[in-house]
Amino acid sequence: MLRIRIEDKTFPGDDGQRRTIFRALSLDIADGQVCVLTGPSGVGKSTLLSIVSGVDREFRGSVSGRPLPIGMLFQTPRLLPWLTALRNVEMAIPDRAPDAARWLAAVGLKGNEKSYPQRLSGGMARRVALARALAVEPALLLLDEPFASLDEATAQAMRRLLQDCFASRRTTTLLVTHDLAYASSLGDRVIVLEGSPARIVRDVPISRGDEAGSSRFGLGATQ
Repeated sequence: MLRIRIEDKTFPGDDGQRRTIFRALSLDIADGQVCVLTGPSGVGKSTLLSIVSGVDREFRGSVSGRPLPIGMLFQTPRLLPWLTALRNVEMAIPDRAPDAARWLAAVGLKGNEKSYPQRLSGGMARRVALARALAVEPALLLLDEPFASLDEATAQAMRRLLQDCFASRRTTTLLVTHDLAYASSLGDRVIVLEGSPARIVRDVPISRGDEAGSSRFGLGATQ
């Protein structure tokens, strides 16, 4: 089980004072569970992913039971601009480089293997980053707005890809989104953050594939 205990997390504010993002936040995620994390912009969702991944270590508390390997899709794609789309994915799996082309095809980018990031649209770059995150065959998958910048048809295809991945392997997942319309089709649980410092105001179990889930549990389409 992934256990998150954040006693205190602060950032410097514009006024020179430190802003407290989290205080006394506790969250447990069972192995193989898909948790959808939502809440208003700036509440700390991306910060929480960075803490869970180990990228952000500047906090008081602990993250234990973190399964490896970790696949992460950041809020921005973070592709290496001097490498092609294919090489960006290959870098994540140097021992399985031939699989990179398969993952690019899986996200709908077959034929774009030799394209450099600056030649890709925002949505295409995000799909390269998603391919990179999935290619490591993660035990822990952290996704920050994975469907941002995608048209609806492409977003639906990416949701189906994730559904297939979740069905084929037990991947503990924390997925950040503002849009709960598809949360019930992907997740086992919706966690809503609000306030400053951020706190969990709702923790709602859902049945994956329950299209009425968001309204049935008192959750609107967006948060």
